[in-house]
Amino acid sequence: MPVTSDIVATYRGPGRVVRRLLSLGEREDRALIFVMGFCVVAFIAQLPSLARRAHFEGLELNALMGASLFGTVFILPLFFYLLAFVSYGVARLFGARGTSYGARLALFWALLSSTPVLLLHGLVAGFIGSGLALKIVGAVWFFVFLWFWISGLRQAQRQTE
Repeated sequence: MPVTSDIVATYRGPGRVVRRLLSLGEREDRALIFVMGFCVVAFIAQLPSLARRAHFEGLELNALMGASLFGTVFILPLFFYLLAFVSYGVARLFGARGTSYGARLALFWALLSSTPVLLLHGLVAGFIGSGLALKIVGAVWFFVFLWFWISGLRQAQRQTE
């Protein structure tokens, strides 16, 4: 299935999509593409907000974009690998039988599949700015991400090693 079809399917049943992705076998390149894809889209989602900030505060847009690119595309994936490792350890403490790859895949897929809402958040931040609308969209993104991650992690940790 194409990634876009899998993203749409995730909104109907995140556990089923993660189960299907796990059935394709352990491929670290696939997990890396998922997390890097999220990071690139997260960078793109920040651009309207960065342009707004540069305009209103008189800052250099290129400097803002460079710092944002470095943080989201080079540093953030390392944080997500660490978060996946911690979530795997916590799952093991509660008796989960899955693999660390399954924990990484569940987290990275949850991030990637929540990007449509993240892009909406970026547009609201850029065109409307901070306020109630931005907080609502941010909360929606956070809860969608958590739903996808917890559902995917539960499915991944049911799998045997």
